[in-house]
Amino acid sequence: MWRIIRRDAVAVLEDEKARRSLSRYFDVMQDSKPAKFLIAKKIPTDFDEDDSLKDLWSLHDELLEEFYELQEQIDSKMRRIEDLKTPEKSFLDLKEKIAARIMENCHFCIRRCGVNRLEGELGYCRCGSQIVVSSIFEHLGEEPELVPSGTIFTMGCTIRCLHCQNWTISQWFEEGEIYSTKRLALAVEHLRKSGCRNVNLVGGEPTPWLQQWIQTFKYVNVNVPIVWNSNSYYSEETAKLLAGFVDVYLLDFKYGNNKCAERISDAPNYWEACTRNHLHGKKYGELIIRVLVLPGHLDCCTKTILNWISKNLGADTRTNVMFQYRPEWRAYEIPELRRRLNGEEMKRAIELAKQAGLTNFIT
Repeated sequence: MWRIIRRDAVAVLEDEKARRSLSRYFDVMQDSKPAKFLIAKKIPTDFDEDDSLKDLWSLHDELLEEFYELQEQIDSKMRRIEDLKTPEKSFLDLKEKIAARIMENCHFCIRRCGVNRLEGELGYCRCGSQIVVSSIFEHLGEEPELVPSGTIFTMGCTIRCLHCQNWTISQWFEEGEIYSTKRLALAVEHLRKSGCRNVNLVGGEPTPWLQQWIQTFKYVNVNVPIVWNSNSYYSEETAKLLAGFVDVYLLDFKYGNNKCAERISDAPNYWEACTRNHLHGKKYGELIIRVLVLPGHLDCCTKTILNWISKNLGADTRTNVMFQYRPEWRAYEIPELRRRLNGEEMKRAIELAKQAGLTNFIT
């Protein structure tokens, strides 16, 4: 049915620009290469439960280099992942251990609340120690290369966009359902076996649940690319843990400056975090960037963002210039956001993308 509803999701398989910018994702999606988390499971390591966080990070940095050497060997057919033994402790176990330590002094996002979530303390995102899920389903509304996408919407968010379209999820107006990581792993496997091209970690925001997500994929035994669908407002430590775990960084690029980010989304220092994490995603995985065009923000945000992408990430970066904005939740508090985009704004956004030199954008 999805092939009829989303013909572009079929056509994208022959799209040279999409395949070039997301080449490894397409290979994993079509089972000709293993997802990164499966490779991470094969890299042996040794650490003690009482090792310092500093020592764990030092070990992580060493193993990240080993990870990409092994990935290259596997991708070039020099080695087969099927021939590698599964160690007692792996690189993925190390990532989960570091993430569990971060839970004791939470700094997954750049707010660095410092709460001990393992002791029941809640920070800005209000996420606790057990992952809470809003919904799990095969999504047909994503970018064509992702459809059908196995989306898992989790509760909570690290920012507070006044126009949020998922505000009942991000701001906990829904109750959600607590999942064990083993149960969540079964849901991931079911999505893949039912025909989804990927598992799409979204919300809300996946960042607060990174420890639970890494633990979940310790129990996943099917080859499925991980899509990290994020607002880009996460810490350097989170970015390091995502390397060698995430296949595709599906990142929002919301604002072209910190003033707009603070005014609309209560996101101080958004520009610094967002640009850093896009560069990190480019280095350690593959990128799809979402630029939601906001009414009245083409000059201060859209133009700046598109130019930065072209200059710093490359003209061929897969970029979705999105016209889906509609006033939701508390958008009425921001005068220019009380309406939808008009035709002239949409036309100008396309011109801005072309002027920036972007050659692989969609709308």
